[in-house]
Amino acid sequence: MKNIFLRNNVNVIGEGTKTIVFGHGFGCDQNIWQFMTPYFQKDHRMILFDYVGSGKSDLKAYNIERYKDLRGYAQDLLEVIEASKSDSIIFIGHSVSAMIGLIASIEKPELFEAVVMIGPSPRYINELPDYFGGFNDNDIKELINLMEVNYVGWASLNAAALMNNPDRPMLSQHLKKIFTQENPVIMKNFAEATFFSDHRKDLPNATVPTLIVQCSEDSIVPIEVANYLNSNIKNSKLEVIGAKGHYPNLSEPKETSQLIIEYLSSLKVIK
Repeated sequence: MKNIFLRNNVNVIGEGTKTIVFGHGFGCDQNIWQFMTPYFQKDHRMILFDYVGSGKSDLKAYNIERYKDLRGYAQDLLEVIEASKSDSIIFIGHSVSAMIGLIASIEKPELFEAVVMIGPSPRYINELPDYFGGFNDNDIKELINLMEVNYVGWASLNAAALMNNPDRPMLSQHLKKIFTQENPVIMKNFAEATFFSDHRKDLPNATVPTLIVQCSEDSIVPIEVANYLNSNIKNSKLEVIGAKGHYPNLSEPKETSQLIIEYLSSLKVIK
């Protein structure tokens, strides 16, 4: 347990008996949840961690072969859950971490009571006319190239668009700061694992109750993707919230947290 906790910079907070594990998205770390955790603090034990290669994880543990696709990150998640000695957990994953959580829940469904996906996508690249993911192949290649050539420039260019909160520029600055604290080489690899992934065939194999949280406007994940997920995951529920951008955990933490709490209460996962 000690090695896993150190490797993934695991932090345990909160008071309740039910355990929530929060998984951060690409380019971020566990601090992305700092505005949401207060809403769960009283009634939940919360596990926060960084995927290997992100945040304050042990960078010496990074192996490019293991993390060339999302299954390596799903293994991180499963190892953190098992090391935490929880009977079963509620997983809340943002962005690519939503799909990482789904992959992990398919491999070991007995570890999960519910999966909450915030801004998820099983496939970012279009395969028209049957699937609209929001990007074409060249879009993703240009994004990866910019990250490789000028990572700080990529962070500056994308933070404002991803937040989509022009009246609150401090949020964009906060997100940019998070991005620029990461290792550029590892993040380029993580971006390839994220944006070239295709987990559509995995969706019918998911059995754990799933909440899909979709922002009303999201430059990364269009509403068509959320509808696709809801149609292909058994026992799923889609909620479209008023928040704009890809980071409601930063821009609208109260609305996002209350929605999740209501969903978990409806499942009787929490009282």
